Amino acid sequence: MVQPVARVTVAPKLPPQLSRLRELTYNLRWAWDHEAISLFRRLDPELWEATGHNPEWMLGRLSQARLSALVNDTSFMAHYARVCRSVDDYMRADESWFAAKYRQGERPPTIAYFSMEFGLTECLQNYSGGLGVLSGDHLKSASDLGVPLIGLGILYQEGYFQQVLNADGYQQESYPINDYVNLPLRLQLDEQGQPIKIAVPLPGRELYAQIWKVQVGRVALYLLDSNIDDNAWEEDRNLTDRLYGGDRRTRIRQEILMGIGGVRALRTLGINADVYHMNEGHSAFLLLERICDFMRDDSLTFEQASALTAASSVFTVHTPVPAGLERFDFALIDEHFTDMMRELGLSREQFLDLGRENMGDYELFSMSVMALNLSSGTNGVAQLHGAISREMWRWVYPNVPVHEVPIGAITNGIHVQTWVSQEMAQLFDRYLDPAWRHEAARDEVWEGVNSIPDAELWRTHVRRRERLVAFARARLRAQLLRRGVSQTELETADEVLNPDALTIGFARRFATYKRATLIFYDLERLRRLVVDSDRPLQFIFAGKAHPHDHQGKELIRSIINVARDPDFRESIVFLENYDMNVARYMVQGVDVWLNTPRRPKEASGTSGMKVIYNGGLNCSIPDGWWAEAYRHDIGWSIGNGEEYREDEWAHQDYVESQALYNLLEQDIIPLFYRQSRDSLPREWIRRVKRSIRRLAATFNTQRMVQQYTDDFYMPRYRVSQQMRSADFHPTAAFVDWQRHLEQVWHEVSVLDVAVEAGDVEIGACTQIQASVALGQLCPQDVKVQLYFGRLDSSGQICNGQSVDMRVLGQNGSGAYTYETDYTYSRTGHVGFSVRVLPYHAFLHSSFLPHKIVWA
Repeated sequence: MVQPVARVTVAPKLPPQLSRLRELTYNLRWAWDHEAISLFRRLDPELWEATGHNPEWMLGRLSQARLSALVNDTSFMAHYARVCRSVDDYMRADESWFAAKYRQGERPPTIAYFSMEFGLTECLQNYSGGLGVLSGDHLKSASDLGVPLIGLGILYQEGYFQQVLNADGYQQESYPINDYVNLPLRLQLDEQGQPIKIAVPLPGRELYAQIWKVQVGRVALYLLDSNIDDNAWEEDRNLTDRLYGGDRRTRIRQEILMGIGGVRALRTLGINADVYHMNEGHSAFLLLERICDFMRDDSLTFEQASALTAASSVFTVHTPVPAGLERFDFALIDEHFTDMMRELGLSREQFLDLGRENMGDYELFSMSVMALNLSSGTNGVAQLHGAISREMWRWVYPNVPVHEVPIGAITNGIHVQTWVSQEMAQLFDRYLDPAWRHEAARDEVWEGVNSIPDAELWRTHVRRRERLVAFARARLRAQLLRRGVSQTELETADEVLNPDALTIGFARRFATYKRATLIFYDLERLRRLVVDSDRPLQFIFAGKAHPHDHQGKELIRSIINVARDPDFRESIVFLENYDMNVARYMVQGVDVWLNTPRRPKEASGTSGMKVIYNGGLNCSIPDGWWAEAYRHDIGWSIGNGEEYREDEWAHQDYVESQALYNLLEQDIIPLFYRQSRDSLPREWIRRVKRSIRRLAATFNTQRMVQQYTDDFYMPRYRVSQQMRSADFHPTAAFVDWQRHLEQVWHEVSVLDVAVEAGDVEIGACTQIQASVALGQLCPQDVKVQLYFGRLDSSGQICNGQSVDMRVLGQNGSGAYTYETDYTYSRTGHVGFSVRVLPYHAFLHSSFLPHKIVWA
């Protein structure tokens, strides 16, 4: 290799009439606009596929003759003008959901959304799976809704990895280099045309990174790249090579770059974010950088800066599996944060306390614990996951009933326009309220599903299944060619799968708890289903195992080996290198989406949601999102949500595999093949319509982003603005209140609770009083609550509820008397208690660690 002495970027030469083509490529709105995608495909269909659906790369490879011919193509030019008008209308639209709801008289906030990965489109390989696709869908819906949000992450030179299966079916990884010049992103330059760079501290040196921008509709995404000559150390240049690659030192430095470097990047770009949203704990070091900024720039104390940082920080937890959390050895913290400890004015122990987690025989620094300690809003990503998260983190909030631990839940969703097929979208356009495209979270827009003729809905779905089968055959043939199989085996690829057969899809990360091979538990029973010529059944699998997950790789190999059995060869296919393109074909074409995680280890899952909008149905363990979505007449539940101990997992696999086979034999297969006289599976179609009508308005990112905005972004923005006002005096007063609370909280006690004893009838009302000593606190500093609920078999209040009690005044002893009325609304044993919690208008929750007093 020869080091160049000069570098020149060569851009395609477009005719003036097509000058906006490059502009279109650099706004990824095209990734969820069927009309724009059709335009790019029309430029050169073969080149569109060869470039991996990358319009920027494709433009660079188009011949001038082809471009000139397009100018003279009246139909193409009309299509081009139509797409340009659509983009212009979208970008300058003043009326958005956010503008209509929030811009009356107040400055809109800027929300900074940090994520380790972003899945926006298959040509930008900056994601590994569900977390990244969710982040990408979050940005797209923020754009559609007009939410003033900015994304921030890392740009990976090699992305995650490309999956190749060897002759034995064992996964191998390759890491092709992403050529940024041929991707739809732009390097950010200063006024002199030089790359804008930031620096973050590493031991003994600075780490430098440049900033790339991806335009996602109205939303900007900034990505950091350390592969630049300013970094003298090769390991620093290689830091942004791979997503989830390297050792623990590499990981902590990537997270330092994203968290600390991300805040510095926004500041360098002149962007003043008001609220910071951490999507998982990878970016939590941004909290420390923000505290340092407040201390340095605004002369705040550590306590004041951390209070203001917490007030404007939101944290989303994603994993219900403790082993999947991001933790670091104290030695790595010492290596990288000794200088920051001094800057923050903290001792080593005080700094470690920010993220300290006891692991039994040892302690680690937990990014999740730090995020919990320094954020005001925390949520899980499904209702069940919220409950699991409250159980996981209850130790942070001692004496708080587990169901009241301040971790909420905002269920994930999907960006409908990205994942719905063009054919299904056209069907919706004909029969639904046109608002389904931009107001997907409204129940009313989906009521028109009932008016879609069964025959049209079925034909539309069948066409997508046929396309999936054609895609799978072509993909399988390419896989076999790479493996160098015989001509005979190669020819069988053209005969796999039946475009008319019941098709079940399974695609996701191949972690062991997802149990990809549960369907193979009893091969002879499965064989009888697959070889039934009257009611054929077939499966399409896809997904990657982490490069270091050898158990996950073995699962893939076992599927490949089963698929080689003569009875299964034409009915079971594994598609290599799962990405957003493969995912689209699968969710748009399968009849049933199968999901078999070991409950409750699935945080949410979103693949099954994508099937809803494409006329497919779900069959899943009731875990993640399906635990709250499932109804008996819209899909199938494998089991009833039972949970098993680890020593019972073998028994669990047996029980749930049998339940799955029973569903297939007795319900799914008969229902699919039960046709009326006009050859339509009428009851199946009714189930599809019910699934769309009941679920479509809920499981989309439009509803999700609206909920984040209403529940977190705007409340946190308004509180933090109040705290910043009057030269930060409200912040100083709040910290003084917190300090005073810490000093005198031990004086608080519940002296007496008066409840009328004896048997009562349902509907009776009673008055309950409590005498509460507040010490040096005042009634406005606390909430005194009656806590009540039914008693369990051990005499404990189970899943209690609370109501604020009203203060009547001080009694003769100086304590305060509180009272409330209670109406007995149910029979049985009812228990009562009284508790005292701190209260301040700036608190997101009154549940603070070690700040709860019970009677």
